[in-house]
Amino acid sequence: MPPETLTPERILEATEEVLRRYGPAKATVVDVARALGVSHGSVYRHFRTKAALREAVTARWLDRTSRELSVIVAEEGPAPERLDRWLTSLFEAKRHKAGDDPELFATYMTLIGESGGVVDRHVTDLEAQLAVIIEAGVSQGAFQTPSPAIAARAVFDATGRFHDPCYAPEWSRPEITADFEAVRELVLRGLRS
Repeated sequence: MPPETLTPERILEATEEVLRRYGPAKATVVDVARALGVSHGSVYRHFRTKAALREAVTARWLDRTSRELSVIVAEEGPAPERLDRWLTSLFEAKRHKAGDDPELFATYMTLIGESGGVVDRHVTDLEAQLAVIIEAGVSQGAFQTPSPAIAARAVFDATGRFHDPCYAPEWSRPEITADFEAVRELVLRGLRS
């Protein structure tokens, strides 16, 4: 049977496993190549540097959340309900990433610190998604705001405790769900005013 074609996606999958196994301090491109059964030069043909590979795997990790949330943005229906689901889904996605695989989450926190541009693009994407929902709410007469983009940034900032990874230690506390619901309700009520 012929060997599988080496693709960027296969490399990123292997990189994620290597990072999970060794952590960001010890994982190397050679480890990734070994996991794939190829030379490290083959990996470098797809990702020119170790930093580029680490940035790509970080972007891939963040993009999973963006793609899940984009489904809610694209839905029809009342904007307040979509915004409620979007905020809840973002919180749940981040909380699961931190709780379900804490070693990999810690690894990604290290990588995110190295990949400021990737994080900035992720935040810009999430704020743009929020702006689409808020703009729909204005069109439906459900929300009041002169600037959906400014409101989106404010909503993102106001809910930061529930999606910014620096707050991850709080996400397992028993009262966090009630805290989230209170902030979410305040945000929704504020947009309706």
